[in-house]
Amino acid sequence: MKHHGYGVSVGDQVFLDGNDEEIGAVREVNPDHVVVYLENAGDFIVRGPHVKSAHDGKLVLDPRHAEPALLEAARSAHVRETE
Repeated sequence: MKHHGYGVSVGDQVFLDGNDEEIGAVREVNPDHVVVYLENAGDFIVRGPHVKSAHDGKLVLDPRHAEPALLEAARSAHVRETE
């Protein structure tokens, strides 16, 4: 399914631009948004402006346009793995 010109599918890995570490996965694709699950934080709605790119099974979020709560969750996605 195309989302704002990007090819996005359920199960695609989610990344924050500038970070090579996966932070979650696409759970749902809708005409005007996608739902992503971020590790240790739950589900978030992502709209077109939040997406930097989507290709090869990867959805890359643009931190300049992401909502603050999503950005905080993305940055702390792997905190528990290192504790």
